Amino acid sequence: MMKSLTAAAFVAATLSTSAMAAPEAYVLDASHSQIVFNYNHLGYSTTYGMFSGFEGEIQFDQEDPAASSVTVSFPVTSMLTGWEERFAHFMSGDFFGADAEEMVTFTSTGIEVTGDNTALITGDLTLNGVTKSVVLDAVMNQSGDHPMAGKPWAGFDATTTLVRSEFNVGNFAPFVSDEVQVMISIEAMKAE
Repeated sequence: MMKSLTAAAFVAATLSTSAMAAPEAYVLDASHSQIVFNYNHLGYSTTYGMFSGFEGEIQFDQEDPAASSVTVSFPVTSMLTGWEERFAHFMSGDFFGADAEEMVTFTSTGIEVTGDNTALITGDLTLNGVTKSVVLDAVMNQSGDHPMAGKPWAGFDATTTLVRSEFNVGNFAPFVSDEVQVMISIEAMKAE
């Protein structure tokens, strides 16, 4: 249910401070981009899940990071839970009622630069057929030429908190926490 958060992390690429003339396209490195989410389960444990291997694009304006943008989408069914029965329950009518066609999408709508390498990225997250505005607290970890790929690369982390019931997947709340913590870490490479 938290995979939608992953998409928001990609917008963080707008935080670079090196000079460029105009936005340039960067694509996510699917092998090094993931969204990890967690929630409290009945007060007994913190349960984790993940989305990985997704794709997206950043229009990265290093001269004016606030003019950058990001779009990401991936199937809900790409969720990783570490336990088949939990995955099946999440995809059931109790939560998503999802099939392979249901997508999670994120499209940035604004970026507020808050520091040399930080920003608040606002965007529309569509999850379970519901679109809500979410804010990602993003940090640019590093940008520059990748030592192995030999081309421009950037890495970002971001966090946010989602409220499950706002996306119509709030079953069993408050026993299973309605709030879901989301941590995003992505790498993006300059498009060919």
